[in-house]
Amino acid sequence: MDGIYGEYKPVLEKIKDDIQCRIEEYTQKEYETSGIKIYEHLIARVKSEESMSEKCRRKNLPETPESALKKLHDSIGLRIVCSFIEDIYTNIKYIKSFPNCKVISEKDYIKHAKPNGYRSYHMILEMQYPYTDINGNTPGNFYVEIQLRTIAMDSWAALEHKLKYKKNIANQELIIAELKRCADEMASCDISMQTIRDLITE
Repeated sequence: MDGIYGEYKPVLEKIKDDIQCRIEEYTQKEYETSGIKIYEHLIARVKSEESMSEKCRRKNLPETPESALKKLHDSIGLRIVCSFIEDIYTNIKYIKSFPNCKVISEKDYIKHAKPNGYRSYHMILEMQYPYTDINGNTPGNFYVEIQLRTIAMDSWAALEHKLKYKKNIANQELIIAELKRCADEMASCDISMQTIRDLITE
């Protein structure tokens, strides 16, 4: 099979669909228990082979299934967008309880924002499935990247992503400072909205 994923592409699609189903199941369970919908949007994808090949070139890795599935850990990616900060950590609790799942990396950019104001929670999971992996193991281990954000964080990240690819921008330092200010103001609103919900649900 052609492409950087080779014979593994159908397997990656199956794993992506399975994880999405698991998230939808625990979300329904949480809603039935608490009446709270703990995410607003869920986006799941297998990284395009073109994007994965470009990433391998950028990192000076050979464009092979081994690079895509062993050296790099984002062939399968999910973004969970929540209304409230607390919901992010509720989702994390459920994800960490998945069977045959090990968190190999997590970065909390909500409590510790990046210098530019970026906020999100990143997780890399190593998950075991009854498929042969790149090392020839059955069951095999496969990597999944999950990002969790509030709606405000997601909106800011999308706009910042568009703006940072603009070339030859005048007053670049001012724009960077304004983006940081906007990120901080949106983060403050997230905290205020969480406080309001807590007061309502007490």
